[in-house]
Order: sequence, then C-alpha cells, then structure tokens
Amino acid sequence: MSDTPRRHISRHFGPELTASGARFRLFAPDVPAVDLEIEGRAPVPLTRTDDGFFAGEVDGLAPGARYRFRIGEQTVPDPASRMQADNADGWSVLVAPPANLPRAWSKPWHEAVIAEVHVGTATPAGTFAGLIERLDHYRDAGFTVIELMPVNDFPGRRNWGYDGVLLYAPDRAYGTPDDLRALIDAAHARGLGVMLDVVYNHFGPSGNYLPLYAKSFFREDISTPWGPAIDLENPLVRDFFSQNAAYWLADFGFDGLRFDAVHALATDGAETFLRELAGACRAVRPDAFLVLENHDNIAEWLIREDTLYTAQWNDDWHHALHVLGSGETTGYYAPYATDASEAAARALGQGFVYQGDPYPDADGHPRGTKSDHLPPDAFVSFVQNHDHIGNRPLGDRLAGTLPAERLAVLRFVLMLSPEIPMLFQGEEALLPTPFPFFCDFEGELADAVRKGRKAEFGDFFKAHGEAEFPDPLDEATFRSAVITDEALRSEAARAALAAFAALAEARRRLVWPITATPYRGSAVERSGDALLARWRYEGGELVMALNLQDSRSTIHAPSEPPDARVGSMAQPAPGLLALGPVAAAFWSLPA
Repeated sequence: MSDTPRRHISRHFGPELTASGARFRLFAPDVPAVDLEIEGRAPVPLTRTDDGFFAGEVDGLAPGARYRFRIGEQTVPDPASRMQADNADGWSVLVAPPANLPRAWSKPWHEAVIAEVHVGTATPAGTFAGLIERLDHYRDAGFTVIELMPVNDFPGRRNWGYDGVLLYAPDRAYGTPDDLRALIDAAHARGLGVMLDVVYNHFGPSGNYLPLYAKSFFREDISTPWGPAIDLENPLVRDFFSQNAAYWLADFGFDGLRFDAVHALATDGAETFLRELAGACRAVRPDAFLVLENHDNIAEWLIREDTLYTAQWNDDWHHALHVLGSGETTGYYAPYATDASEAAARALGQGFVYQGDPYPDADGHPRGTKSDHLPPDAFVSFVQNHDHIGNRPLGDRLAGTLPAERLAVLRFVLMLSPEIPMLFQGEEALLPTPFPFFCDFEGELADAVRKGRKAEFGDFFKAHGEAEFPDPLDEATFRSAVITDEALRSEAARAALAAFAALAEARRRLVWPITATPYRGSAVERSGDALLARWRYEGGELVMALNLQDSRSTIHAPSEPPDARVGSMAQPAPGLLALGPVAAAFWSLPA
C-alpha cells in the first residue's frame, strides 16, 4: 500500500482518537440521557450538546477497545461504528484511521467492464481475503472494475447486503476494514478498479436502533416498503449519508460508488441530497465513478457538464433485450413485450426506453425524461444482475435455461455496444450457479420474510408447488449460490471464459479507441425485427446489426466485412447483410 495522504473530511458521526484516548458522539435528541459503556470499565455518562448529540472523551483508550451506548435499559451499537466485534447488534470497536491507503488506480470510465460481485458467495471462503485469490480470474477474463454488492454490517452471518444497519462498518463475516483495504490494494495492483454498492433509501428490518433515540431521522407520516421514510429534508440526516459515501472513498480508496434505488428516496429533500451526495464524493475523489440506480430515468443527473453522476444502471436495456432474447413477457418484462424490437432499438440508441411515456403499470403515469442527448457510457447495461437473477423464484440464471446461441448473441451485443457492460459473478463463465434470495434473520422476522417471499411468487407455486422454492433462511440456500473453483475449472466454463475474453479483447481493440473521442449521436434502423444501430463519434463510427428472431432477415449494412460476428450471415450484395436466425455483426469504422 502507498503512503498517499488522506484528504480530510469533517466527521460529525462516529468516534475519533485523541492524543490521550478517544472522543465519542451519538445523535440522540429524543432521550434524556446516554451512557457510554466500554468493555471492562464503569459506564461513562455523556453530556448533551446543543445540536442533539451526546458527547464525551475518555482517556487511556487505544484502537481495539470495545464500546457501546446505553439508553435506559437498552444497549445499542454506534450507528457510525467503523467495525463490530461480532454482529451488528453487539459491541462496536474503536478503529484507528488508516495510516496508508491502497495504491492509486485510475482509468477512464469508457474503459470500464464491470464484474458485479457478492463477497459472501463469490468464493468458497466468502471473505475479502478469499476474494483476493479470485482477482486474477477477473483480470484475465477482461474485466477492468469489480463492483462489490453492499458490505455494510447486516444482521446475521449471510445477506445480500441491502439489509444493512451500520453503514460505516464492513460486515465481520467478510473481514476487517484492513482486510477490505487489502482487497482494494490487491485489485489495484492487478489493474482493477473497485466500486461499492451503497444503500441510502432504507435501513434493514433488524438491528436498526435509530428510532429509539433519533426519531427525527425518519418521517412517520411517509411510509415506504421498509417503514417510515428517511427524512432527507433534515440536513443532519443528509450529512450522515453524504459523509458515509465520502468515507468509503477517502478511508478505503474505493474508485466509485453505486447508489441503490434512489427513486425510493421518499421525501422532498431527495434532490438536494443527491446534489450534496455527489458534491461530497467529488470533493474527496473528483474522478470517482458515481452510478445511480433510478427507476425514474432522470437524465438530468447524468449530464456530463454538471459532473454530478457518471452513469445509471439501465434496467430498460436489460428488460428489452431479455424479452427479445428469452421470449419471457411476464412481471416487469410485460411493459416491453408489446414491441420488444422497438424497445431494444430505443435502449441501444437512446439509453432509456421510457422517456416521459406513460408506463403501463397500475397507474400509467409518465416515466422518464429525454435521454437521446446522453452518450452511451452514461448507461450501464447488463444481460443479468443480482436482482434479475435473485428476484426469480428459484434464483436461476439464463445460462441454465437459454439456448447457447441466444446467450452468445446477448453477450456479443453487451460487450461490443458502447454502453458500459456489467456481468454478475460467474456470468463470464456461463455458470448456471443460482443466486437465490437469502438472509439470516431470527424469530418472527424470519417467518415474515419466508411467508413474504412465498406470497410474492403465488403464480409460481400454482405451477410448481412449494417444494421447489428455496427457503431464504436455510443456510443451504446461501451455499447453493457459492462460486466454486471446481465450477470455474470445468471444460464448459473454460470454453465460455475464452469466448468472453475474446469479446473483451475485441472491445478493447475496436470500441475503446472510438469511444475515447467526443460523442456525436446515434441512429437505429429497423428491418422487420432486425436492427442496425450506428453510434457516431468524432473518432469514427460503431455499427451493430442484430437479429434475435428465429427467422432470417436482410438489412442495409456497411459494405465492409464485419470486424466481429456471431451466428450465420451472408452479404448478398454491397450494402446488404443477410442475418440468419439469432445472429449479430459489428463494425468499427475509424474516421
């Protein structure tokens, strides 16, 4: 690791080491008294300050000391704990700021090829240290960025990460903060950047004690699927999350963050918060990759001149291409099924499918804003991600159900179109390993989760019966998702990896030189259900022909032979391309 100095960020939350010990603070405006408990010492009453905090300094403490707060008869962890001794509701641990950060890493965003990774299942060890052993695999496959699903401390020993309650503490099931820094340093040493998924729209359903002593974090009059909404009209609450985002960049050396479901930020302060959030991150790391998940499709956040957010996960791209590739038209794929080819044309050429159009859900309200002015790298595209695997009843992947030729074309389109490609762990090797929903709750909450998941898939049970449904609370469900070394060494996996690495190399050679230059617009032509997409840049033009139908189609195309192709095709005359069923071709045409 390097001795790069850390940029200072103001800290209103969490403990700080002093020359003689440590200073502690807890925002608890709703209670009359707070005691600090330090393992092996008598409780220390904290002093109320004018801003709603309780604070105090204790001498003779060093990193490693365990502490917690007592409010009445209830002990609670520090909501800004940097590390837990064991689980989310136990002792917090005093941690020294890092003396060194991971070595520096920097690459342009247009060169990102992202692997989405869940630390607990990406390797048999399920730890930060275990993932270091898998980094060569990702580098050699052709990835340039690893995106970790949330690692913040969650209840129990296994979780997707979106039920986090201690947002500053890496979960101890994965390792220590230093273990996480070692992972990032090892990735940087291999030329891989590392992003982190963070969740600011809710806390998990177990282990969140903020409502006990800081009700002003929430709006009781605004409900969300997770309970009362987080009050983003409160500047202190916004600061809690903005400082958390800056902390991951400043204290760990992450190269970017992905912000989960910002459309679920339910109070009027959401827009102010998103601007402050980007500003806090840019103050620490001006070139950080900042990526939104936003069902509302607001192009304003992605305007390059504003330097707010780098890109957005493009669910529209996934939905349209999934319908074309698989024929599945139920659930959240239904709005794209009326004319999947037209939806795909819009996703490929303009990013969002819904740009202010009425969305065919229960309300039919307009969804999205115009996005055709945005460059393709304002969008992160994917054939599948953790949601689109794990929110299926069995957590099954397309690699286990879709014919090989259809998988090949979807991967071809993903890797050679100029949007930023992302694959979920194991997808590069076409592993059929499932990724079902799993968690580790207890008691009534465990029963409620189990019943809720079953109720969500009522139609599935009518067709298949309950015996096939994986119990999200059963450790075996979690274990079924683990990517094993044996699976990656299989003959089929090695062949799939070689094919993926060839696509990654083709992207490096054919796409990056052109997408490094200013974007000039796009056009998508349609011939029946076949598509020809053209993306124009100052440095040249990228062209892709695509036919995902079971019938042949002829389309106008460049006269030159394609630079890359998949499936059967022929050029019957100059300027024409006859695409066989399920085929695609790609041209890179420098200026």
